[in-house]
Amino acid sequence: MRLRLPEERPTEPPTGYKIAHPVVSQDGARAGFTGVSLGGALPYGVLADASCVYGLRHRAPHRRCDCGFHCVHDRTVAEALLCTAEHRTAVLLEVSVLGRYLRFERGFRYARQRVRTATVGPCACGAAAAALADAGWGRPGRRALAPSCAGCLRGRTSVSLAGFARLAGEGLRVVAGSGALLPAGDIGPHEGPGGPGGLGVPELAAEAALLQARLDWFQAQLARLGERGGGAGPQG
Repeated sequence: MRLRLPEERPTEPPTGYKIAHPVVSQDGARAGFTGVSLGGALPYGVLADASCVYGLRHRAPHRRCDCGFHCVHDRTVAEALLCTAEHRTAVLLEVSVLGRYLRFERGFRYARQRVRTATVGPCACGAAAAALADAGWGRPGRRALAPSCAGCLRGRTSVSLAGFARLAGEGLRVVAGSGALLPAGDIGPHEGPGGPGGLGVPELAAEAALLQARLDWFQAQLARLGERGGGAGPQG
C-alpha cells in the first residue's frame, strides 16, 4: 500500500527564506547567487529552475533525492545561519516558492523560485555596506562578492547595491543592513521618482560614498607615484 501525501493548492506562492553568496559574471554583465551547501556549484539567477545537483535526469524535487531549491519558513532561522564563520559574508534572501514543492517541518524543497529581496549585512569592519566587493573566491566564470563599506573597498572590483539589483534584474530589491531599500535601477540622466534613475536619498548617498572612496584611492596612488618620481632626481 502506497502512502500518498496531501496535496496543497495555495492561492499565492508561499514565501521562504535562505542565505546565499552574491556573485557577478566574469564580464560584469550579470549578477546572481550561489548556495552555501550542496547546490553551491550551480549558481542561479533571480528567477530560476532547479536541477538535480547529481546530474540525474529526474525532475526536481524528487522524493527519493535531496535535489531542488531549499528554504526555511522562518526568517529568524535563516538569519541564524549567518552567524557561522563560513557564512558571515552571505546575504539573506526572501524568495517565492514556485512550481512543485515538498513541505517539511522547517521549510520547503521545491522546483522553481523567484528571489524577491536580498538583505546585505554589514562590512567586515562593522560599518553599513555601501557596495558588494570581490570576496577573493568564486566559481568558474563568476566572482563571489562580499559586503563592503566605502572605506574598505581599497580599489577592489565592486558593484554598488543598486547596481547589483540592476544587473540581477527581474525586479530584485536589495536592502542594506541598516534597512535602507535600494530598488533596481541604473543611474542615468533621466529623471524619475526620488531623483535621477528613480533613486532616493539613501541610495544616492551610498553611490556618492562609493565614488568618493574610489576617488580617494586613486588620489593615494597618484600621490605615491609623485613621491617616487620626486625622489628619483638629484638631491639639493
